[in-house]
Amino acid sequence: MIALLSVRPRQRQRLNSVVGLALDGARLEGVWLRRTNGSMRVEKAFAALLTLDPLTAEPELVGREIRNHLDAAGIRERDCVVGLPLKWALTAQAELPELTEADRASFLTLEAERNFPCDAATLHICHSLYQGGGKQHALLVGIPRTHLVGLEKALRAARLKPRSFGLAAAWTAGSTAGDLALFIGESTVALRLVAGGGIAALRSLEGTLVSEGSRQRLESGIVARELRITLGQLPADLRQAVHTVRIFGPRELAQQLADELELLLESRGLKFEVVARYSGSEFGLHLPPDTAVSPALNLAAERLAGRPAVFEFLPPHVTAWQRLTSHQALGKYRLVGAAAAAALLLAGGAFGYQQWQLTRLSREWSAMAPRVKELELVQQQIKQYRPWFDESLRSLSVLRQLTLAFPDDGVVSAKAVEIRDGQRVTCTGVARENSALLKTWDRMRTNPAVSDLKVEQIRGKAPMQFTFNFQWTPGGRGEN
Repeated sequence: MIALLSVRPRQRQRLNSVVGLALDGARLEGVWLRRTNGSMRVEKAFAALLTLDPLTAEPELVGREIRNHLDAAGIRERDCVVGLPLKWALTAQAELPELTEADRASFLTLEAERNFPCDAATLHICHSLYQGGGKQHALLVGIPRTHLVGLEKALRAARLKPRSFGLAAAWTAGSTAGDLALFIGESTVALRLVAGGGIAALRSLEGTLVSEGSRQRLESGIVARELRITLGQLPADLRQAVHTVRIFGPRELAQQLADELELLLESRGLKFEVVARYSGSEFGLHLPPDTAVSPALNLAAERLAGRPAVFEFLPPHVTAWQRLTSHQALGKYRLVGAAAAAALLLAGGAFGYQQWQLTRLSREWSAMAPRVKELELVQQQIKQYRPWFDESLRSLSVLRQLTLAFPDDGVVSAKAVEIRDGQRVTCTGVARENSALLKTWDRMRTNPAVSDLKVEQIRGKAPMQFTFNFQWTPGGRGEN
């Protein structure tokens, strides 16, 4: 028989000193921050490139390399908070019906199973609730558990005590409703929107930073396009609340991005602001006014200010007492089995055969019990989730019709397909010939399941980059 261990969340301890670490690709940034008399002071700071990948290398070796960087910077503090790269995370949006607290948790679990491209049980999933369009929504964020466990082992090998795993791009201190922020990282630009009482959007914009030798080149056009897409997907009331876009990152790149986005998105009337220094009041504790903004300092300051992370990914803790009681429970079951065996030997005679049968059946049930419990749980979930499960496979039907509409020779190809609510479809791709692209659209228009086909954007000549969208109507002839 297997004794199940329960786990409890790690208790938040009040800290007066902490190390903030932020991972971004191979770059590791660290800040040692101390709290004294209502103010915070930076003791030490460093930035380094890791030669070992925390996701693939042995945790002990990664921990040794991190320890070497800490020692070189003169950082002796052991308590740390860590900002995870947004590239590790999967995100999904869900519209919530009116549900009780318990039913909402079950509904979000189902939405995670339906929206994430992997088994949700392999992810540590957090969510942020927000209001928009008169309805409640949830932003789901999942990170593979193997990433978190491996990183925690590496930090402990570096003689550190992890107190929190958050997302560096989920920093919300000093934010107000409609706060849209862009964070320039090592290889991507992260987008974060605070609206409706929570974080309404969190995206890693791939392909926005291109390395050219030792320099980085910004693809501002891609950032502008992703901004338009993100704003277009928001409810009208949230979209209208966005007036300013704050840009964080290296000063030169941030100013370049602000200038170019202001030209590309001039019609939207957005104001772009480069943020390089703290105002001193974001965290409720005083910071020197000339302190430079950094993801590692954000994490450390929010922890010292007593603010919980919006998304907490630190694996739950199993205490020594829980492990001890589990072993004692196993020993008790063994004693019961030994007593039952002794009773069988003493019974004998007429009851011997009967007792042997009961023991055999009991062993068979013990072997079957775990699978029976699993089946009962599956049956309960089937009954609970059946009203929410859709067997029409709309997304696969849409992708099938798009595939049939595109030519076989690759003259027209799709780079990204986004399906929202199973009906509104946005396709972005590349075409080498204008005539082939027109034929593709003609084939889409003749599909009875396709309506309201709109060409959103065409750039370039040969090749051409295009974006179009259409309405997918379930039940049309295209789904057969």
